[in-house]
Amino acid sequence: MFEQTVLETQHYTDRLFRFRMTRPQNFRFRSGEFVMIGLPGENGKPLLRAYSIASPAWDDNLEFFSIKVPDGPLTSRLQNIGEGDTVILGKKSTGTLVLDALLPGRNLWMFATDTGIAPFASIIRDPESYEKFEHLVLVQGCRQQADLSYAQSLAQAVPDDPLVGELVCGRLKLITATTQERSAMTGRLTTCLTDGRLEDAAGMAIDSARDRAMICGSMAMLKDMCD
Repeated sequence: MFEQTVLETQHYTDRLFRFRMTRPQNFRFRSGEFVMIGLPGENGKPLLRAYSIASPAWDDNLEFFSIKVPDGPLTSRLQNIGEGDTVILGKKSTGTLVLDALLPGRNLWMFATDTGIAPFASIIRDPESYEKFEHLVLVQGCRQQADLSYAQSLAQAVPDDPLVGELVCGRLKLITATTQERSAMTGRLTTCLTDGRLEDAAGMAIDSARDRAMICGSMAMLKDMCD
């Protein structure tokens, strides 16, 4: 395991926050993969959980987007970390939400709920994504509008990114929906997909022959979206 230093934290709501930390020089990963991270446990053994890496593979640091669970063994403590604190990082990343797992296609649709957006936050900041697909459509569903802040800040910042900014112009679309608060699009992602609102918002229809999709969320969401 690596011991890494927290560089920055940002809290969006009482449920969601992100943090950035140092990256070991010999730590390699593909955009979209996850890794074990955690904190020292009371018995001396580290308390670890799998977290998708939200930063792209080229980033010198590592970013993570996390939920806060008041009685969660790890997140109840992780939400209190600050600059200079130590976080434990596993030495090997893995995962199938990577570009290499997809057949060649025209457009890439990414469907996420809550912190399921983390691997896609990595993918939309990777130049390879724009080499392989004409358009990227990032769709996130959350309970309330405040929960969408991380995705919205990403979408605003990516066009100014020094590495992928020129590639993103007119090719990245963020679509958001809420379930417990009225917004521009209200309802579960499955409902918004079935009734055509997601395609209307994207300005394009999903073509199963030429488009590709990735899904990240709860097990129930994964099953419903696959169906």
